[in-house]
Amino acid sequence: MRMNGSQTTSTAGGGASATAIAHPNIALVKYWGKRDERLILPVAGSMSMTLDSAATTTTVRLGGAADAFYLNGKRVDGKAAQRVSVFLELIRERAGSCECATVVSNNRAPTGAGLASSAAGFAALAVAGAAAYGLQLSREQLSALARRGSGSACRSVIDRFAVWHTGADDTSSYATQLSAPEMRMVVCQVNSAEKAVSSREAMLLTRDTSPFWGAWAGHTERVLSRMITACEADDFTALGEIAEAHALQLHALIMSAEPAIRYLEPVSFAIFDVIKQLRESGIECYATADAGPNVVVITRPRDTVVVSAKLAEFGAVHTAAPGRGAYLSDNHLTVPECHA
Repeated sequence: MRMNGSQTTSTAGGGASATAIAHPNIALVKYWGKRDERLILPVAGSMSMTLDSAATTTTVRLGGAADAFYLNGKRVDGKAAQRVSVFLELIRERAGSCECATVVSNNRAPTGAGLASSAAGFAALAVAGAAAYGLQLSREQLSALARRGSGSACRSVIDRFAVWHTGADDTSSYATQLSAPEMRMVVCQVNSAEKAVSSREAMLLTRDTSPFWGAWAGHTERVLSRMITACEADDFTALGEIAEAHALQLHALIMSAEPAIRYLEPVSFAIFDVIKQLRESGIECYATADAGPNVVVITRPRDTVVVSAKLAEFGAVHTAAPGRGAYLSDNHLTVPECHA
């Protein structure tokens, strides 16, 4: 498979090897809940911006007696490694292969902290894995494949802004690109620790116990329709207002589960308050947060310096522009020497 001028190569050990780079995406209309847990089909569509920062680089090298997974220089076993192996099995089934693989990944975003590290991880794994096993897949097919690892990963396959379509089945639920107003995202990382309750667990608990769950899917589809209209009209104000409202609605839904799950921390709410104050002072910006305590602020490019300075007192801050969807690279990672 060839994408962006790159191709699979052979390593000294003789197995095919491919590397991909992907970035997190931050949802402007949130994904929360599945109608099919095995196929990871969402109850409603969603929309996001792919960042140009916090990249994940993943190399898939065929060969070996069993699958192996290395993350940020360390061998990973247990549930995380099993999740990677299950995903590789999906690729092997499509490729008609029984060859095991070694996966080496470097992740610049904190894992499991609500900053879409799994989206970048499985988008990179989908693109690298498909290439290593010789699959010829379209961008839509790669997006659908990435979805099977982590739902929001389907959006990190797409350049800049993406809409994830609910679809009718495994092949028709994928993300496609759309145009949106020019913007930046200022990411304020207030807590990089892994969440006590994963998004997958929280989605199930919300579905099973929240008294408001029945209204969520229909409401989100209406919000998505409004968001697409705002994007088509190049309406930054409408986009920001919709995104901030839907983020707070998501967290209200999550907190309505029994027992309640509270991802946002006091400092998170304080940032939302500061952003409101900035708007009232004439700096147009809007806050959003995925399933974690970290807050992302949507702003016009000219206002990023002011917003970043205001947020610096709350945590580590960086600015991201709309970025490239997952792509192949010729710079392969190797197994860390202490584990070679």
